[in-house]
Parts: sequence; C-alpha cells; structure tokens
Amino acid sequence: MRVLIATDAWRPQINGVVRSLERMIEAAPDFGATAAALTPDGFRQIAMPSYPDIRLALATRRALAERIAEFRPDHIHIATEGPIGWLTRAVCLAQKRPFTTSYHTRFPQYVAARWPIPESWSYRLLRRFHGPAAAVMVSTATVEEELRQHGFEKLVRWGRGVDLDLFHPRPQSVLDLPRPIFLSVGRVAVEKNLDAFLSLRLPGSKVVVGDGPARADLQRAFPEVHFLGTKEGEELAAIYASSDVFVFPSLTDTFGIVLLEAAASGLPVAAFPVQGPRDVFAGSGAAVLDEDLRSGAMQALRIQPEIPLELAARHSWTSSAAQFYGHIRRVAQQAGYLSREAVSPGLTAFGNGHGAEGRGLPRRLPA
Repeated sequence: MRVLIATDAWRPQINGVVRSLERMIEAAPDFGATAAALTPDGFRQIAMPSYPDIRLALATRRALAERIAEFRPDHIHIATEGPIGWLTRAVCLAQKRPFTTSYHTRFPQYVAARWPIPESWSYRLLRRFHGPAAAVMVSTATVEEELRQHGFEKLVRWGRGVDLDLFHPRPQSVLDLPRPIFLSVGRVAVEKNLDAFLSLRLPGSKVVVGDGPARADLQRAFPEVHFLGTKEGEELAAIYASSDVFVFPSLTDTFGIVLLEAAASGLPVAAFPVQGPRDVFAGSGAAVLDEDLRSGAMQALRIQPEIPLELAARHSWTSSAAQFYGHIRRVAQQAGYLSREAVSPGLTAFGNGHGAEGRGLPRRLPA
C-alpha cells in the first residue's frame, strides 16, 4: 500500500503536526505500507500573514496532480487545511478519488485570536473542506464531540504518542537555575496564550523552549524569563527532565504532544481545564487543571514523578500508527484501491514487522 500525506506543515517547522506526520511515515513499513509527504518544498512560497516562519506554497492544481501521479498512491491523506491541502482536495475530487483528512488545530479559535473573524465563518469553511473526506481523523473524544456539534460527520479517532526511548527522567540537570523550574515548550505565538504563564507570580524560574512571532515582544515584557529558543532531540529531552513542572497555558490545542513528552519525563502538568489537557489527563492524577493557573502550578509540585510516568507509558506511537493506517486501509479497501487479501494479517497486532517495500523511504516527495 502506497500512502501519500499532503501537508502544509513540514520542516523546518517544529510542532506537533510535523512530529506526528513524521512518526506515521517512519512507522509505515511496520504496517505494510510505503508513505511519503507532499509538502510546500519545491514550490514557490510566501510567508503566512502574521506568521513569517510558516511558508505557504504557491502551487497549481496541475503541478500538484503531477506530483501525485509520480508517487502512484493507493491512498491520499490530507493533513492540513492550507494551500497544499486545498489543492490536493481539488485533485482528489476531480479524479473521484476517496481521501481522508485530519483535524489538528482548533482553527476557528486560532483565527479569532488574530483577526476579528467570527468562529461560525471558520467552521463553515472547515465543514466545506472536510465534508467530502471518507473519514476525518481527530485526536480526542472532546474534539470529536465539538466537531459533531458544528455539523461535522465521518469522524474517527487517531490518538497521538510519545517517544519513551527519548523522553524519560535523567539523573543530572542541564539547567543551572533557581528551583522550582516551571517549563513551557511550544510555538511562541499569540494563540498559545503564553503570557498567562509568564505573568504568574511563581517562585524559582520560568523557562520557555520554542520560537515564534511573539518571542521578541514576550522577551521584552518578561526579561526575567529564560527563553532558550528551539531545541530538539536529546537536548530538548534533557531540558524536560531538568524541570519541575510543565505549564501548558494554551486554550486552543486539540491535544498537545508536549503534554505527553513532559509526562514521559516525569513532569507533572499545570493547565487550564480545557480540551486537550482534559482528554490527556482525565482521571490520571498527573496534572492539575485549574482556572487559576498559578494555583495549579503550585499544586503540581506535590505530584510524584511516578504518576505522569505511568500515564505516558500508555501512549505509544505504535498504537497511534495502528489507528492511522487502520482507517486508511479501510477506506482504500472500500474504494477498491486495495484488496482485502493485501491486508497484513498482523495489522491488528501492530503490523507485520517490515513492509514489503522496505525502509529508507523519502520523508517527502522530491521537488
């Protein structure tokens, strides 16, 4: 099975969407699949208004159709609602090709945080985008219910995971700062509501990992906060493990992979009681969800590391990929692109080892 993932979000962006898609592509051979990403790379690009770090593709439907034809996919998954997503959707509809989509960001709330555009307008546009999809993948039950209330259909669950080999407690700290250390990781942008964290009166130190359009303004407004910029891999994992509490002030994230990364590092979490944190931590005792974020952060200091570690152990990228490719196989079979005999009998047991087409596949289509 050949799966093409169309996405406007890709490197050099560092966010949960990119990490999730990279993980799905890496896992493809374990589910008898070849996967690649169709990204803005190779097309002329412009900066996204109010967010210059995100580049939007200036592509044509014909050029995109040629890229798709070169890959010869059995299935197309459209991950984002940007130019690549809309053009790929148009190609699929013109070719009467079934496709799936995913909903990663509370786009109406994201837009409303930046411009005076009613959420109802954004939901109308999103219903149009996702409406023709054979299945719309969402991360949690709360997101699913919210979208159903706004008229979305064919919703299926696709959970997220965490790399437990990378994110784990470590004996030594890489942060030589007064304790306790309160950490936040993610895009430094207005929709992340970071000032709700940075303005808190907390003992010890506040640390922010990440970059974005709001960083310069926030650094000027909060000079006592330690802004470390973008970190990845072992360096990021060591920072998690060197902190005491993870503070997640976002009100718009549908999941927040950073929540699982913090938990896997043994960090308790303080967050607002909104979807995302509610779904991830429901009944676990690994987080304090409070409208008073300062109170939540102080209470979280009392949570023992074993509790978030137990939560993180239940979320693997293997189970996430099993859901993702399970939905795709079902749609491809129903459309006649994939015979039932082609389905690996080990799929329900998390794949059959290595796909027939092998590893070492490109993460994205060549330009």
